[in-house]
Amino acid sequence: MADPRRPEYRGDGIVMTAPVTASERDMRALAGIVNDFRADLPAQGLPMSLLSDLASQIRCDAVLFEGFASERQQTWFAEALPADDDTTDEALARAHWQHYWDCQPCSHPDRSGDLRSVIKIADFYSARQWHSTGMYSDLYRPQGIEHELMLTLPAGPGKTPGPGRTLRLFLFRGPGADFSEADRALLTLLRPHLHHAHLDAERRRHPLPELTARHWQLLALRRRAHQRPDRPAPRHIRGHRPRAPGEHLQPAASLRPHSRSHPRLPRPGLIPRSRAFHRHLPQVGVNADPLGRRPTPRS
Repeated sequence: MADPRRPEYRGDGIVMTAPVTASERDMRALAGIVNDFRADLPAQGLPMSLLSDLASQIRCDAVLFEGFASERQQTWFAEALPADDDTTDEALARAHWQHYWDCQPCSHPDRSGDLRSVIKIADFYSARQWHSTGMYSDLYRPQGIEHELMLTLPAGPGKTPGPGRTLRLFLFRGPGADFSEADRALLTLLRPHLHHAHLDAERRRHPLPELTARHWQLLALRRRAHQRPDRPAPRHIRGHRPRAPGEHLQPAASLRPHSRSHPRLPRPGLIPRSRAFHRHLPQVGVNADPLGRRPTPRS
């Protein structure tokens, strides 16, 4: 029989059973996390000041924010608070990916596609089951980690394209009390704001160029052509290139009438040999009037 004090995991989110309350001081601190401008913009990830403020609201021993490419078994960036060289330890990285797919909480976002739920280890394992896993033995126990609260965010386009790209925010605790339902609820409420903070940091790192509306239209058409190479480009941009001044004007000597409205005329002295043409000519004799007029008989 399941322990009624533990949250029930159903696969479509976490059911929180404990009542959650927040004081006015907590609400002000949360408003600061969401609204404060961060000047310490890193090369990748979130500002460290934001992670520090988050750790002050949810008690934890360490915070880790990483970019996961699970299909490639790569981590393209990692931010740790407090700063720790173990985040780049090759032995720990090998142990992590070795046990990744067998660890239910670690691979849950990839297996289920659920990127919204904030999950704990206790949602999947009892303490005895967790201590018997390879992930705990080779990765968590050497670092003194017993409890974890994990938030997942979608990763936008980047240098490592492909499936399995997510952003993971981990809050760790050592031996002692596990994360409470209030901690989970707080991180769940902050999730959209953390996602927005990451998108804002990406925009600040890669600002958009100042282009006109026509430039953006051409870029959109260009992107559409790359996405559907089997479809021809729209006629108004197919083969288009800017012309030099006066290039559209042709010299008079090169103009030759060739359309039906300007039929070709025979050269002087050349009489067409078409029978239809001769049929319509007046029968003119040697001494006849050149205009075809019949002579008036003399009396």
